[in-house]
Amino acid sequence: MELENKVMGLLKEAMKSKDEGALRALRAIKGAIILAKTDKGAGEMTAEKEINILQKLAKQRRESIEIFTKQGVIDLATKEKEELDVIERFLPAMMTEDEIRPILQSIITKLNVTDAKGMGQVMGSATKELSGKADGSIISKIVRELLS
Repeated sequence: MELENKVMGLLKEAMKSKDEGALRALRAIKGAIILAKTDKGAGEMTAEKEINILQKLAKQRRESIEIFTKQGVIDLATKEKEELDVIERFLPAMMTEDEIRPILQSIITKLNVTDAKGMGQVMGSATKELSGKADGSIISKIVRELLS
């Protein structure tokens, strides 16, 4: 609920300053929050759910930037980057690979996994433990490295 109030305040400021990138991003966040609140069985909006919503929006923007850049559509990639910058302001700082590696190593040791066959098991535990703190693709990459 706190996120929604922040977004509404910033949305008003962005309208006054005519900041199109911020307006698009804030409207996307607001829409995602409303959608999450009206989902069946959504329950109460917690800080964890808010972070998950923001991470999903950020991931969508990163993927779009990558696609637009590959296709040479720089103007659309720039718009997505503007939105991503706004969304990332609400996200907690992500852990670095150097911070993630020892945590993943301890999970692998705890689960007694020795090869890539146990990657799913490691990823399940790692995703729960590092939820909201690290990007899933980085976790996956490091787990692959550690298990190979």
